[in-house]
Amino acid sequence: MKLNILHTNDIHSNFENFSKIVSKIKELKDEDTIILDAGDFADFKRMELQGTDGIAALELLEGAGYDAITIGNNETFNGIDTLKNMATNSKLPFLSSNVYGLGFKEIDGVKKSFILNRNGLRILIIGASPDLGVFNEIGGLAIKDYIEVIKEEIASNSGKYDLCIVLSHLGMDKDKNIAEQIDGIHVIIGGHFHILMEEPEIVNGKIIFTSGAYGENLGLLKLEVGEDKVQLVEGKNINIQHCEPCDDIMDILKENKEKAIDKLSKPIYELESDLWHDVVEENPITNLLADALTDVLKSDIGIINSGVINGGIRKGEVSLKKLIELCPSPLNPTSFEIQGKHLWEALQNSLDSDYCYADGRGPGFRGKYLGRLHISNGIIEHNGRKIINIFINGEKLDDEKWYTVATSDYLQRGTGYTSLKSNKNESYNKEYLRDTLREYIAKKEFVQKAFKDRWILK
Repeated sequence: MKLNILHTNDIHSNFENFSKIVSKIKELKDEDTIILDAGDFADFKRMELQGTDGIAALELLEGAGYDAITIGNNETFNGIDTLKNMATNSKLPFLSSNVYGLGFKEIDGVKKSFILNRNGLRILIIGASPDLGVFNEIGGLAIKDYIEVIKEEIASNSGKYDLCIVLSHLGMDKDKNIAEQIDGIHVIIGGHFHILMEEPEIVNGKIIFTSGAYGENLGLLKLEVGEDKVQLVEGKNINIQHCEPCDDIMDILKENKEKAIDKLSKPIYELESDLWHDVVEENPITNLLADALTDVLKSDIGIINSGVINGGIRKGEVSLKKLIELCPSPLNPTSFEIQGKHLWEALQNSLDSDYCYADGRGPGFRGKYLGRLHISNGIIEHNGRKIINIFINGEKLDDEKWYTVATSDYLQRGTGYTSLKSNKNESYNKEYLRDTLREYIAKKEFVQKAFKDRWILK
């Protein structure tokens, strides 16, 4: 019996590309085809998702004719309530065998697996989600061991299926672990690592395939399923660059954008001053975020890169729509301890405009450029090329002293500013940076303070 699997992973809400994928799906789909997504389809950087609590993603998947999606980390980043909202309202299964609420309580609407019948072929599809450690916990999630739960799903469905697919958002290393350690599986469709494979890999008799990221490719697996074996006939990734957008998908996107704008454009308060932004120059809106983080986390200093903010904001009414546009990255306020010498190195790098204009890409980052570091409770004296002095709360920076720093998990990992990775005793807030920004833009004293320069040319 023939089976064609069309699959995607890590779309990250690049829905314009997705519309092209759907055009290719319509061209290729026949009665022997199933369509699957391996997670990180719904990235809440998009207004359409924020303003519909994720429902726009469901309408897009359903409109494209998908049969199932596994829950990636991005499906959880808007909180467990939004995940529940999507899973309970979805016409296609939201799958994860290993993601639970705190205390390992089952999440409403989330299925561990399901059996899809296609022309008499019984296909067991099992979902698996990544373990992000503390970030799962602060998001209200608990994660079970993926090997154990997948084995349990296979055992509980013994004799009920002809073909087993693991729809994985675990990453390639864990996909290979599954192939090596678990019997009863035939295909592993993966995601999370953004790997674009030229052809499927066979590991311990299992077919592993993944299709890059950002909706640039559509995966295709053609199988011949017999009583005793599953044979790979063809496996390839199809670039969709030259495909035409699907009008139906673009209409769904447009309708949901209108809904989102209506909901999110309502003013939440008024701002009395313009807060301008720049990638390289010190600016008040990034200063304000640095001050806010320092106040929230009660640290010696605050540092944040201007690249996590996409622009400035004019005085007048402020809406949630504007705040999401300004700061879409799902990054958490973070504190850690670090020695002065590592702070000095990072701040020195920040004087280089080329460094600031470097690609800011990294986990959780939804901007473009890395950006200059902005500081709170500190003064940096420099000559334009080199730092002369750094003062923390009026005292000269001590190279060997350990300072508490308020920042983001992005910088705590050493993304871009690598010296900041030399830290210890990190802790994270549940809120995102935009939540902190929202709270503190409403505080007049913090707005006024943000205009005081901290980088002083000598």
